[in-house]
Amino acid sequence: MPNALASLALVIYPVVVVWLFVRLPRGRALLASLILGYLFLPPEPAGFDFPLMPPLTKQTIPGLAALFTCLVMFRGELRFLPENKTARALVLLFIFSPFGTVLTNMDPVYFDSFTLPPLRIREAVAQCINQALLISPLLLARDFLRSDEDIRDLLWAMLLAGLVYSLPMLLEVRLSPQLNIWIYGYFQHSFEQMIRGDGFRPIVFLYHGLWAAFLALTAFLSAITIARSDRSRRALLWWAAAAYLGLVLILCKSMASILYAAAFAPVLLFFGSRMQFRVAMLLACLVLAYPALKSFHLIPEADILELAESVDEDRANSLRFRLDNENILIDRAMERPVFGWGTWGRNQIYDGATGEILTTTDGRWIITIGVYGWAGFLAEFGLLTLPIFLVWWRVAAIGPEVPPWVGGAVLILAINVIDMIPNATLTPMSFLFAGALLGYSEQVQTARRRKVLTPLRTVL
Repeated sequence: MPNALASLALVIYPVVVVWLFVRLPRGRALLASLILGYLFLPPEPAGFDFPLMPPLTKQTIPGLAALFTCLVMFRGELRFLPENKTARALVLLFIFSPFGTVLTNMDPVYFDSFTLPPLRIREAVAQCINQALLISPLLLARDFLRSDEDIRDLLWAMLLAGLVYSLPMLLEVRLSPQLNIWIYGYFQHSFEQMIRGDGFRPIVFLYHGLWAAFLALTAFLSAITIARSDRSRRALLWWAAAAYLGLVLILCKSMASILYAAAFAPVLLFFGSRMQFRVAMLLACLVLAYPALKSFHLIPEADILELAESVDEDRANSLRFRLDNENILIDRAMERPVFGWGTWGRNQIYDGATGEILTTTDGRWIITIGVYGWAGFLAEFGLLTLPIFLVWWRVAAIGPEVPPWVGGAVLILAINVIDMIPNATLTPMSFLFAGALLGYSEQVQTARRRKVLTPLRTVL
């Protein structure tokens, strides 16, 4: 169980957030608040679970503290809803779709002698509050990170976070994952999953070693983007940082993140922003189409498994297990396709005699579509992918010049979203990138309108 220090860290973190907003410009304060909380606060099960409220954990406390701080310090200046009508509709759907989920799940679910209880209206209220807290980083980032300089600050923040976090990560690679036990008194996941070959992969204070590897990947890609955009001699330092973070990524022993680096680092190295946009849009389309392809059994799973077996039989077996569970769970989700099955594990398959869960949910997409249905999936993944298309459309409309770090940020967001197909790696970083790019697209649109209207006013 978490020790007293874990609870104390969660309690005092809002004070840290207030201090950051007092000392730093609002955009950088937001970045520091969310990134520091994500990296160093104790992970679940540490948290506070009050009646009629969503759990207050490292997933929600930094966003909640930043939200209340901004409401006090910048009241009257905040604009929570996006300007784009589609984005606005997706935000409202994301927050309020749990009401539809609860209203369509007010019946018990039976598995022979095992029964799951019906959902109640008060659970819809708690889930709506939880959804609002989850999306608050996107809404705040959209308001405070709107310029191309802000996008560059975001990449710098991820680079610095990767460099700082690499030190405890390397320590755990050498000594095994122990830091969360030493500091907060418990281990947050299955220790066996942190063992790879003859060594270990780090987890530090995150939920899983996959999350630590994805942080290293994000920092690595951010370093490449920054190094390529810098024409001064300092670029050598950023290239060295990229090489170092690439080594840390390899030591994290996560095959998916290593493959992402091998596939997309060359896109950042050798292609311009427009090609990076095209690759990002292709990835976004694949993510949005994947559930439909799975539900109609159009994924060539046999060919994929045969290719995986030619590389590594153990990983092929792991992939087969994942795909088999996805097939079972998508069939289960399609029994209530619009708003899903709701919480309390109603989207799972159980042994009717013992109550044991027989299915495993790995990908974020299958969790979302199983719990909240197509409404929840389109809201969540629509908000994460829409900024990619908006930036492309609005940047292409105003001229050929695109800041190099914008293309890098768009591609990093797309990689983050594509990783939600095999893994449940939805983090505040995902929403930070999506919100910053959404705000940037709105600023570009505003600049475009001014360029059109100013000459028109002169003529009139």
